[in-house]
Amino acid sequence: MDASVDSNVKAVRRSKEEKKVLRKQLKASHTLLKHEGINTTSQPTKSLVVANGGLGNGVSREHLSAALKQMGELETLVMPPHKPYAFVTYRLEESAQKAHTLLNGQKMKCGEDSVTLYLSFVNSVTCEEETSVPLPEGLVLVKDFVSQEEEALLLAAIDWSSLYDDATAQKALKHRKVKHYGYEFRYDNNNVDKDKPLPAGLPEECLPFLERCLRNGYIDIMPDQLTVNQYESGQGIPPHVDTHSAFEDTILSLSLGSQTVMEFRHPDGHLVAVVLPERSLLVMKGESRFLWTHGITPRKFDMVPASDPQCPSTTSDPIGHSNLTLSKRGTRTSFTFRKIRHEPCHCAFPSVCDSQGASSAPSPSHPSTPSLPCCHADAARLEEEYVHRVYDAIASHFSSTRHSPWPRVCHFLSSLPPGSVLADVGCGNGKYLGVNPHVVAVGCDRSSALIDICAERGFQVFVSDALSVPLRTASCDACISIAVIHHFSTQERRLAAVRELVRLLKPGGRALIYVWAFEQEYNKQKSKYLKESNKEHPGNYSLTVNTSEDRRETHGKSCPHDSERGKEEHTPEDDVSHSSKVTDGKLSVHTNRTAFNTQDLLVPWHLKDGKKGGGREELGEGGKKNKKNESLRKPSDNCGTSQRSTNETSPVSGSGCNLGIITSDDTQSTDLSFNGDSTQTSSSSLESEPKSSSVPVFHRYYHVFQQGELERLCGQLAGVKVQSSYHDQGNWCVILEKD
Repeated sequence: MDASVDSNVKAVRRSKEEKKVLRKQLKASHTLLKHEGINTTSQPTKSLVVANGGLGNGVSREHLSAALKQMGELETLVMPPHKPYAFVTYRLEESAQKAHTLLNGQKMKCGEDSVTLYLSFVNSVTCEEETSVPLPEGLVLVKDFVSQEEEALLLAAIDWSSLYDDATAQKALKHRKVKHYGYEFRYDNNNVDKDKPLPAGLPEECLPFLERCLRNGYIDIMPDQLTVNQYESGQGIPPHVDTHSAFEDTILSLSLGSQTVMEFRHPDGHLVAVVLPERSLLVMKGESRFLWTHGITPRKFDMVPASDPQCPSTTSDPIGHSNLTLSKRGTRTSFTFRKIRHEPCHCAFPSVCDSQGASSAPSPSHPSTPSLPCCHADAARLEEEYVHRVYDAIASHFSSTRHSPWPRVCHFLSSLPPGSVLADVGCGNGKYLGVNPHVVAVGCDRSSALIDICAERGFQVFVSDALSVPLRTASCDACISIAVIHHFSTQERRLAAVRELVRLLKPGGRALIYVWAFEQEYNKQKSKYLKESNKEHPGNYSLTVNTSEDRRETHGKSCPHDSERGKEEHTPEDDVSHSSKVTDGKLSVHTNRTAFNTQDLLVPWHLKDGKKGGGREELGEGGKKNKKNESLRKPSDNCGTSQRSTNETSPVSGSGCNLGIITSDDTQSTDLSFNGDSTQTSSSSLESEPKSSSVPVFHRYYHVFQQGELERLCGQLAGVKVQSSYHDQGNWCVILEKD
């Protein structure tokens, strides 16, 4: 080929490539404006927004900074948490122009993955003012408490070669390995057998470490129990409080081998994420030990403060929102030291203290039933114990029973115009997120274990409370809340949940709400929930519970869901005027597949066949196993809980992402791709116990709605009207429209 012709062909090819990059750059700008409210400009400035260059799609600060610095000196690099974009400001406008020209459409290597960057000029970069987040009261983190030599000595003292060891009560659990010294922690009752010490005491290699803790005042008495947990990358442990009656106040936890992020949550929902560096000591006393739950979300990467060689990061502080990067987890071994308690606990937190009447059993077959809340704090505690923790514990089993979307919900979703933005608040396992492929669907749920299942299925999801969804006001064309609001324990909180849905809607946007109905018989027709009670043997209680919540498929038709979640029914003969009665101020435990006697109650969930954390088989009609492919199963429900105190027991998963989805042929979605390969971790603390002779039972709080109650609740909000309402298989449903 003639040289001039060859040159012209290459020029044409370059032109096509440039046009392709320009199209995708414009598409990214439009997506940023639509979903994040970020305005780009065609005029050169010193600042750029870097689409696909965020923490939310697996880009670390180090990788992005290295690529950007090749274009010139940086003034600032802002990487918002969980977002798929970043902001960069150069010292000179010429450097920004160079980056805009040379980096647009270029692939950047991030570990084993790569992303394609699209840059646009912005007039200014705004970031939220960083506020100091204090550690929970009584929590102390000491960096580099042991040397590298001591770390190696302690790790070598633990022999993992045997899968089971009676002398140290070694167990090979589903999500990690564990050894107990001094006394065995029993996951079946979340306690220790104080009359049966283990043959092996604490390892001698631990004594110098413990003596230093005594000298430094972190403890005032020598511990006599040690639990050693080994976590591989991607493993974690669900939120829990170490049992009050089992151990004294102070608990020591030494992190070896790799750093991780531990999340502390107050009963009011307040969350503090704390980086635990390698070789650091965590001291939990008082409120942080007795009241706050602590857990580790299973994932392979953590968002942590970036370390500046000239200004080392103080990782003893809680994680803020500035200067974040990604840190890949390695194999972490934790040494947790405790002192066995021989007298009842008399702490200042009776509402969560099992010695003072609070339930600590993870499967409360005979629960110490709570009372209806009388204040906001009581309501938050009730929902944490009898909603959130339960759904984290049963997530896998629950998900296996949620696969068929309901027809009328599907009709609502299918009616949305292409390109609409949909938020599923309380998305469960995401069974509605893929119904309409022509909308931009994002889901959130309070259960990180259910969110992990959604992430494994490729949905855009994040962990969030339904009372405070981190999406922009008026950013959604439609919202759905299916079987969620009935888990809030006061009218004020139920109203707040509806108000939050309305806040998310654009003017003219619509919201579909489903709640479990008190009236399970309507227009002389019993719901499938009640009717199926006649098909089961009265004594087959374990099947009854699962099929009631596990809406089973009947000849290809799906049954209701939270109502789909398994609602217990009621008939018109019941005296509705007495429906809100609570015996002696205590919530009653409902008998599955029977009529409701009260509006506020606890509903049991039995893990099928005694499988902890959920066997993946689902119960089909008549209790038979349904062999449908697991990939077809899609749950719905929000989350639930049962009080659970564990001892670095079983994992809970989580992932986060956001509404700003920037995609192209060569790019990743914002689904926190670095979380996508984490192991599924929905399980209860019981899951750690390899064998069990009984079927675990969990209890979830519900407020079942009487006819007209949901409409009256929605009617209290200004700027929204009830477009329609109806009864659907044991659920009251409304469609709201925002003015």
